[in-house]
Amino acid sequence: MTSTVAVLGLGVMGGGIARRLLDQGLPLTVWNRSPGRAAELADLGATVAPTPAEAARDADLVLVSLADGAATQEVLLGQDGVLADGPVAGVLASASTISPDVLRVLRERTPAVLDLGLLGNGTHARTGELRVYVGGTDKDLARARDVLDLVAKQVVHVGGPGDGMRLKLLMNTLMGIQVQAMAEAAALGESAGLDRRAVLDAITDSGFATPVMGFKARRLAADRYDRPDFRLRLMAKDLALATAEAERTGLELPLVRTALATHDEAVRRGDGDLDCAAVARAVVAPRREGAPT
Repeated sequence: MTSTVAVLGLGVMGGGIARRLLDQGLPLTVWNRSPGRAAELADLGATVAPTPAEAARDADLVLVSLADGAATQEVLLGQDGVLADGPVAGVLASASTISPDVLRVLRERTPAVLDLGLLGNGTHARTGELRVYVGGTDKDLARARDVLDLVAKQVVHVGGPGDGMRLKLLMNTLMGIQVQAMAEAAALGESAGLDRRAVLDAITDSGFATPVMGFKARRLAADRYDRPDFRLRLMAKDLALATAEAERTGLELPLVRTALATHDEAVRRGDGDLDCAAVARAVVAPRREGAPT
């Protein structure tokens, strides 16, 4: 039974998980680079640590949820990082979508490491409705299972070290391709004179749509991408990680490469901190002759 938990990184997903654990009465220590988010959780009963190392020192489970590999390495391996002074006694669980190479480095520094592929959004984290795909050993998962069961409706042990992250990468890759395909279909319809909302309604009402397409279609119809569920630059990062993983195994993924190029262009256009559905802005329907300006 896990008695103490530390959550490092209080963004959309980490913050939701932390609030869920506090609701369930678990003793919780938190750390966040921006102190405001940590202060909000302190008001709810969390202990705020001054450094990642302090947060992790007495925790049975150290759950890290950060934006990318660089941030994760800094918090875990940098000055005052979780592993700066050696291994931790608890299980280190990385919920950041990062390269399997980074996970390999972590396993060289501390014995008990899990990689968690989280499927869902901040609301799912807050209400315990995530799906969690775990890579690691049976023994390490058993030590963390009671906490994971509090934040997830489904916990699946998919394989050994790195496998949870690999599955999360392919899931995010699939989402990126689907949303871009829907944006391109809507642009094609507009270019032929169809109403954009009518096109999106037809797609989401059909058997061709997935739940994530129905969810993102609302943003495409309204052309609103603020208050992101998942930022576009993070989708571009994950597509790049998937491409690198494919190269490592000698696999060619033409759809992923095309989606990565489009997302990179959207980031260059300044849309990186918008919702990932803003990739639609890089797919622009040509104006029809005689259309109003």
